[in-house]
Amino acid sequence: MVIRAVVWDVDDTLFDYTSADREGMRAHLLAEGLLSRYPSVEEALTRWREITEQQWARFSAGEVDFETQRRDRTRVFLERELTDAEAEDWFRRYMVHYESAWALFPDVLPVLDALAAGYRHAVLSNSSLHVQDRKLRVLGLHDRFETILCAAELGVSKPEARAFLAACEALALPPDQVAYVGDHPEIDGRGAAAAGLLSVWIDRGGAYATVEPPVGPRRIASLAELPSLLRADTRFGAPSTFG
Repeated sequence: MVIRAVVWDVDDTLFDYTSADREGMRAHLLAEGLLSRYPSVEEALTRWREITEQQWARFSAGEVDFETQRRDRTRVFLERELTDAEAEDWFRRYMVHYESAWALFPDVLPVLDALAAGYRHAVLSNSSLHVQDRKLRVLGLHDRFETILCAAELGVSKPEARAFLAACEALALPPDQVAYVGDHPEIDGRGAAAAGLLSVWIDRGGAYATVEPPVGPRRIASLAELPSLLRADTRFGAPSTFG
């Protein structure tokens, strides 16, 4: 089956979220006088990421809304009670530092340019439309996508098949004519494959570099590999291009 559209994850796929989060939190903790609470910046960042994952899991399960998980990330990280306004103010100050470090991966614009004429493009993110719409505008990518779908508005998160199928429905294409590109081997990779899309796991050698590749997704090390992969019908037995 011919692939007609590519649906993209955003964070750590197009946008270098890990680097921006690291630099933003380091600058924020320094400005807030909180670095001395931790043996190192990396330990502070590890704690922040653990809390982020925990609070996001609550949001994904429908236990809290998007704004509440952000406030609770702050409360748990600081280990103290805060009013909603206090938590929002702290998070807003963090966002200033975080946004100052926003950047695309260097392989993003070349591959989007290479694929522009031959494929339709959309976004599916486990975030909110308010967050990702603005981010894509700041990064200069917004107009490259026909539609931008996010978990907060969809009411369903990756890796559930309904999230991926919602993207296919928005494009009015069957899943076997859509590729999904994301950085997480399970949430993106296995999830998209299970939903019937051509699943592409972009492994940039970060947190998931040592993960055993799940069955289903095709693993690439650079987006430069994507055009040739899309032209080949790799779902039907062709070997992975990496690893």
